[in-house]
Amino acid sequence: METKLYKILMIILGLFLTAAGIKLLNVHSLTFGGTAGIATLGSFMSEWSWGVLFLVVNLPFFILSIKKLGWAFSISTFLCIMLISVLSDLMDFIQFPHIAPVFAAVAAGILIGIGVSFVLNSGASLGGIHILALYLEQKSEINRGVSLFVTDFIIVSSAVVMFGFKNALISIIAITIASYLTGKLRNTAKPLTTVYVPADSEPIRNN
Repeated sequence: METKLYKILMIILGLFLTAAGIKLLNVHSLTFGGTAGIATLGSFMSEWSWGVLFLVVNLPFFILSIKKLGWAFSISTFLCIMLISVLSDLMDFIQFPHIAPVFAAVAAGILIGIGVSFVLNSGASLGGIHILALYLEQKSEINRGVSLFVTDFIIVSSAVVMFGFKNALISIIAITIASYLTGKLRNTAKPLTTVYVPADSEPIRNN
């Protein structure tokens, strides 16, 4: 019971830190990779909030998660997506300080890297590319930090047109730091549960 409560608290803290990091990037016209980056681009091109767009963009990945990682993991992931969407929109009422974009990218990278690590190490994810990264790590032992960096780099590169080369380049600083921390802060303890993979695949363990 205490272990479950601890994991829930770590997930909530991780989501809060991640939402704060994403908001810090948005305030400084910077972006991130993955579905978070797609939601950021969409929020600048439309009147939809980042939280709503993040939820919509992640729906296809939620279906993929059900098929590949099982219901238990998928439900917890969907709840994380819902909660971070709400937290992000609530942060619109918080006045974030304007600092140099480079410092904002560094701070955001640290917040997101630590936040995502808390969530992943507690047996859940933030959906999207994180689902793919976690699946690849469990099946092929590809470090999730590497997977996140490669995919995020591609997505942020496409933001050059909207944010300009300078801001896109600065955004990569946040991605690099977050990816490094996510890969470095892996939970190396013996996993407690397994996630069922359909078909003839063997069960894969949560980190």
